[in-house]
Amino acid sequence: MEQDYIDYLAWIPQRITSLRTQKGVSARDMSLSLGQCESYINRIENRRALPSMSGFLYICEYFGLTPRDFFTIDAAAPAKTAQLVQFLERLTPQQTEHILLLVQDLLSLP
Repeated sequence: MEQDYIDYLAWIPQRITSLRTQKGVSARDMSLSLGQCESYINRIENRRALPSMSGFLYICEYFGLTPRDFFTIDAAAPAKTAQLVQFLERLTPQQTEHILLLVQDLLSLP
């Protein structure tokens, strides 16, 4: 089975931009919240820099994501998905079944 190639050097800045926009925060405010200079996130989003590993982990923490959540390519809103999973884990099996049926109906899945 052929696997699609992902240009992570382009995808990572796009992902950060998308997550930041969903959070409703400016690049400047996010940079300052991370304890960086005000242009830090702007430079990453414009592909002029990449975060260090520790910088990447702080970015994930800022968004409330694990690195795995960050790299879940198909998740359009990974922070909301993670929050939803936390709620689902507290449901009874019967409640979980109801939610599953609802999601299948919303997505028109068999």
